[in-house]
Amino acid sequence: MASLPGFANPDETVEINDPSDDKVRKKGSKKGGGFQSMGLSYNVLKGITKRGYQQPTPIQRKTIPLVLEGRDVVAMARTGSGKTACFLIPMFEKLKMRSAKAGARALILSPTRELALQTLKFIKELGRFVGLKSSVILGGDSMDDQFSAIHGNPDVIVATPGRFLHVCIEMELKLSSIEYVVLDEADRLYEMGLGEQLTEIVARLPDARQTVLFSATLPKVLVEFAKAGLNDPVLLRLDVESKIPEELQLWYVTVRPEERVAALLVLLKSHIDSEQQTVVFAATRHHVEYLHMILDRVGLSNTYIYSNLDPSARKINAAKFSTGKVKVLVVTDVAARGIDIPQLDNVINYNFPAKSKLFVHRVGRCARAGRSGTAYSLVTPDEYPYLLDLHLFLGRPLTIATKIWSEASVGRIPQALLEEQHGALLSLHETNADLVSMRTVTENAYKQYVRSRPAASSDSNRRIKELPFLTCGIHPIFRENEEYAEEERENLLDKMKNYRPQGTIFEICGKNKSQEYQVMKQKRSFHKDKINTFHDTLEQKENEAKLLTNKSELTLPKSSSEDIDDAFDKVILPKKRKFEDLYKKNKRQKSRDDNFIPYLPADRHTEEGLAVNNFQNEASKVQLDLTCDSEEGMRRSTQMKKWDRKKKKMVTVQDKRVGKIRTESGVWIPATYKGNRYAQWKEKSKIAQAEESDNEEIATPNVKLRTEANTHWARHNKKLKLKQRKPELKTTDEIMKARKIAEKKRNKQKKRGKKGKRNK
Repeated sequence: MASLPGFANPDETVEINDPSDDKVRKKGSKKGGGFQSMGLSYNVLKGITKRGYQQPTPIQRKTIPLVLEGRDVVAMARTGSGKTACFLIPMFEKLKMRSAKAGARALILSPTRELALQTLKFIKELGRFVGLKSSVILGGDSMDDQFSAIHGNPDVIVATPGRFLHVCIEMELKLSSIEYVVLDEADRLYEMGLGEQLTEIVARLPDARQTVLFSATLPKVLVEFAKAGLNDPVLLRLDVESKIPEELQLWYVTVRPEERVAALLVLLKSHIDSEQQTVVFAATRHHVEYLHMILDRVGLSNTYIYSNLDPSARKINAAKFSTGKVKVLVVTDVAARGIDIPQLDNVINYNFPAKSKLFVHRVGRCARAGRSGTAYSLVTPDEYPYLLDLHLFLGRPLTIATKIWSEASVGRIPQALLEEQHGALLSLHETNADLVSMRTVTENAYKQYVRSRPAASSDSNRRIKELPFLTCGIHPIFRENEEYAEEERENLLDKMKNYRPQGTIFEICGKNKSQEYQVMKQKRSFHKDKINTFHDTLEQKENEAKLLTNKSELTLPKSSSEDIDDAFDKVILPKKRKFEDLYKKNKRQKSRDDNFIPYLPADRHTEEGLAVNNFQNEASKVQLDLTCDSEEGMRRSTQMKKWDRKKKKMVTVQDKRVGKIRTESGVWIPATYKGNRYAQWKEKSKIAQAEESDNEEIATPNVKLRTEANTHWARHNKKLKLKQRKPELKTTDEIMKARKIAEKKRNKQKKRGKKGKRNK
């Protein structure tokens, strides 16, 4: 069996549910294998029970014992499975209690500030009885406060990599006291371009540390990082095949681009309960502001979050939504990863994501920890290929509502509902000039977004033409409302859409003896065979679709295990599929020639969905230039000039090292990381003087301080002394006066010298 490279003994983590295992029975004998059976201390267990945790999730049951043993762990589990508690509970058990002199002993790195603040909240709730001191270091906050927080020797540091590295370089931190390191949402850290920062932070950490890496997906970049930066890691892969929980319902609504806002209002006002919490994901921050303005004018209470928003405003808006003061939150993808909203019921994809992995993280905000949820996606014609790519990645069938009330996941909104909301929107834009200007901004932003959006696969673009999206029926979620069930109207509209006349406009409107009529008749007779074959293929496809629908309606009763035992003496069952079977080679490939290379790998859809770096982008950098004969020359030639779209010509590009400094680990980082801010803070806060004065007090504890009397004459003498004291700075008049006095003195001395000579 071929093992996964970079990980030690994956057999330990593969067999997830094995009731016949005696060891599992012995360990789980106390209260059914809960947290009590993990050997945790009293204070940690007390915090867990007060938080409301009763039974550990599968990822917690497998991860916590491994981390407590001191192993480096790479855990990959479905989003919403309780990964945060997996690294916090062992951290509390390892650190035990507060240590003011040791310095920071645990480091948790998160991709976004919201996720870091959420982790800090979990630390305070779960570890309230442990007494550990924790601090957070985030971009956008005051660096002076962060310097003072690190001087307070916290036990746990929760940080985002960019700001934490900035603080480390400013303060020249060695991080030698760190024992426990956690990379939360590690794949997102690499996707955000924080690979250099992570490399530099890991280089500053001690070799004897324990590293725990958590991620919802496992791209190849993380496998390479685990091989290089982790010590004999153990891989945990739980719920890999079911990327989306079963409790989550996926509905796709086809809309035209100009009716996208109206479709969103239909969902929020007519379909979704006003008491339910909903998160709306948009493509850019301009879309977020535009939707926020519209929802405010329509009367729906909402708030919004995007990356460029002020940090304090982001915190306030997130608190509004989490506490239930508003029911709708409009966000960009900044909230797509790791944010835990316990009572979230619905997710709406206003713009369909281009990456399948991003869709999984978006919809993973709801249906967490066993709760049910619904994910709605508005899909325009240019986004149909991405929908196909998503279902290839998920391994699910895509069902389109071809009839009016057929059971399917893809459908459209009744036209009456869309027209009602679209008309209200048009009247809103007529009376509000700021909405019109904001709509123009969003249109321009969407054009830029489409340019930077990765292209869908060529197979999906080809297959999308064969699917009946144009004849899509009304979505089944709208059939519950009887007032909108206008079957006759929808039937008539469908007939009008699907109507194709027998002849062209030249044949219908022209006369029989006209030249146009004769030409079209000759053309039709010339292509008669192709026209007949086309109609035959259309009829064949319709018949196949009918057969498929008839098969799906036929449901046979399932047989029970007792019936099978009565009918068969011997039953041969397949072995439980283990996760290492995912990496076994296909048996058919083994019989082939060793030199055979398949055109497409078997897991290409999964790898494309989980990929962090695109192969085309990486390959474009490694190009062969025949004008240079060295690697340095090739590198310079690619960096010297670059095509500028605005100027329409090649422009010179500065060297990437300009404005950068090289760290101890050899990584080039911006020179702004190393400033004089820490020294200025020390001088301003008098930290160095306070330390010197503390040392002097310790050395001479019996020194008496001289004090002045607080009488009337003492205060009077003090004022006289202050008046007599010469100021350090002089005015121009004082300087001129002093010069004149000095000149007079010199003249007097000269006159005295002359008189003395005469007397002699």
